[in-house]
Amino acid sequence: MTDSVSNGGRKNPKDWRNFLFTYRSYTPIPFLIVMLIYARPTITSIVIGLIMAALGESVRFWGVSYAGSETRTTGTVGGSQLVTSGPYSHVRNPLYVGNILMYVGVGVMSNALMPYLPLVALAYFIFQYTGIVSLEEEYLARTFSNWSEYKEGVGRFVPKLRAFGRDGELKPDFARALRSERSSLIAISSIFLVLCLICIFRSA
Repeated sequence: MTDSVSNGGRKNPKDWRNFLFTYRSYTPIPFLIVMLIYARPTITSIVIGLIMAALGESVRFWGVSYAGSETRTTGTVGGSQLVTSGPYSHVRNPLYVGNILMYVGVGVMSNALMPYLPLVALAYFIFQYTGIVSLEEEYLARTFSNWSEYKEGVGRFVPKLRAFGRDGELKPDFARALRSERSSLIAISSIFLVLCLICIFRSA
């Protein structure tokens, strides 16, 4: 699984990509602070941004239903298996694609420093996830014999409509995904409510 980790990977503390991997859950915080300070939400920006964020979370939810809670581990890069089912049969990193959609969507909702803040956030997270994925793929290449075939058939970040020829046998576990994604759902809902309140008070 291209977004998962376990204790099977090798960690080089001098590799900057390990830093990004370990602290990837915290890197959105500075953008969130700036967003809240300069938030100027409108009904239009909230609706458009919410659609983008919901789409991103849907992609994440679909991915986690196959990959499981390993995707939230922040230890060493690795994975117990190579997941090629569900969204992974269309794009190798559906969780990271979902994250980018969510972050940009939240930025659009806030209407803060438009269009600069969402563009800067987009550029940063593409940089961050490109570094993290390159580290993960080094592990996958030396661990799974079918990695090369999978890599050739499925794009890193750009989905393909046609599913990977050898779809895996995993089945989605939506109850598990809901448990794993509870914190993300709460975070998005909270940001949505805060921005709605800001919009109401600014209009009053």
